[in-house]
Amino acid sequence: MAAISNIGLQFPGNLSDAKKENVVTAGEVLRLGFYSPRNTNMSNNKPRILSVTASYHDSPRKMDTANRVNVNGIHVAEAPLQAGKFANESASDEAIVTSLRGRFVEGKFVFRQIFVIRSYEIGPDKTATMETLMNFLQETALNHVTSSGIGGDGFGATREMSLRKLIWVVTRIQVQVQRYNKWGDEIEVDTWVDAAGKNGMRRDWIIRDHYTKEIITRATSTWVIMNRQTRRLSKIPEEVRQELVPFYLNRLAVATEEVDCEKIDKLTDDTAERIRSGLAPRWNDMDANQHVNNVKYIGWILESVPIEVLEDYNMTSMTLEYRRECTQSNLLESMTCPTARVIESNNNSKNRKPNLQYTHLLRLQHDKADVVRARTEWNFKQKQQ
Repeated sequence: MAAISNIGLQFPGNLSDAKKENVVTAGEVLRLGFYSPRNTNMSNNKPRILSVTASYHDSPRKMDTANRVNVNGIHVAEAPLQAGKFANESASDEAIVTSLRGRFVEGKFVFRQIFVIRSYEIGPDKTATMETLMNFLQETALNHVTSSGIGGDGFGATREMSLRKLIWVVTRIQVQVQRYNKWGDEIEVDTWVDAAGKNGMRRDWIIRDHYTKEIITRATSTWVIMNRQTRRLSKIPEEVRQELVPFYLNRLAVATEEVDCEKIDKLTDDTAERIRSGLAPRWNDMDANQHVNNVKYIGWILESVPIEVLEDYNMTSMTLEYRRECTQSNLLESMTCPTARVIESNNNSKNRKPNLQYTHLLRLQHDKADVVRARTEWNFKQKQQ
C-alpha cells in the first residue's frame, strides 16, 4: 500500500482582511508544515502519496519586513526583518551608505563625504590622478548643495537660481596636493562656502586620510552665476544670497600667502614649446549645464606635457583659470611651456620647492580664443619603499 505524507498549510489571521501596509499582518504569512507517519519505513521504496491541508488562526500581529513580492498574482512577504544579527547588519549598512553619501559636520557649515580609491581611478603608478581628485571635489560640492535643503533642479543650483534659470560656473580653482593616495585607500573630503566679493562665491575643500586624518590635498575656487539661456554672467539676486548666507563659513583651506593670485600668461605659437591639436570633446564630456565638464580640461592640458614628466614627476599644484565655455562642436589645441626649473631641492621637506613649473593654454582651434589658462608645479616622484 502506498505511504502517505501530509503538508499542512497554516494561514494565521484572515487572508481576505489583510491590510496593504508597509508592514505585514500575521494573516499574510504562509507557513508550511511537513508531516509523515511515525511508522513509515524510510527504506520502503513504495510509491508515496502527497496530500495538502490548510488551516489558519486569528492572532494578528505586525512584523517589519524587508521586501514584498508578487507570486502568481498574490502579494506575499519575502521574509520578516529579524532582530539581532540581521538588524545590526542593516544598521551598519545604513551607516556606511550615509557616510558615502555625505553628511554635515560642525553644524551645517561643513559637508563631509568619504570615498574609496577605485581601480579605474588610478594611474600607471597605482595612485589617484589629479582628475580623480577633481571629480571628488565636484561630487562633494554637488552633494553639499543637495543635502543642504536648498537645492533646485539645476546642476548644483539653488531653488531661487532654478526659478531664474541661473547656474554656477567656476572661474578659477587652485589645488595643492601633498601626496596621492593609492588604490583602495579611504579618504574624506570636507567642503564649505563663503562669499567672494559682491557677486561671487568661494568654495574650499580639504581632503584627509580617513583613518590618520592627515591632510593630503587643499583646494580653493571662485564661482559666479550665469544665465542658462543667454550664457551671460549675472549678479547674485538677493533671494539667492539669502539662501547661501546661512551656510557661509569664514575659513580658508589654502593659506592667504599660498593662494595663487598671479596672472597666468597667455601662450602663443611662438612661446609654446609643445602644441597638440585636434582635441575633440565627446558626448560624455558634457555635463548637465550643456558645456564641457571642468574636470575634462585637465586631461587635455596634460596632452601637451612631455611624457617623461608624466612618468617621473607628480603634479603637486594646479591653478586653472576658466576663460570661456567649450561645447561638443569645438576642436581644441593644448599648449605647454616650461616657466621655471629648480635643479636642487629638499625632497624630504613638506614645503619643498617644485622641480618643474609649466604654463598651459587650451584654446579653440578655429579662432585661437582662450578656453583655459593653467599653471602647474611638479616634484620628482619618490621611490616606492
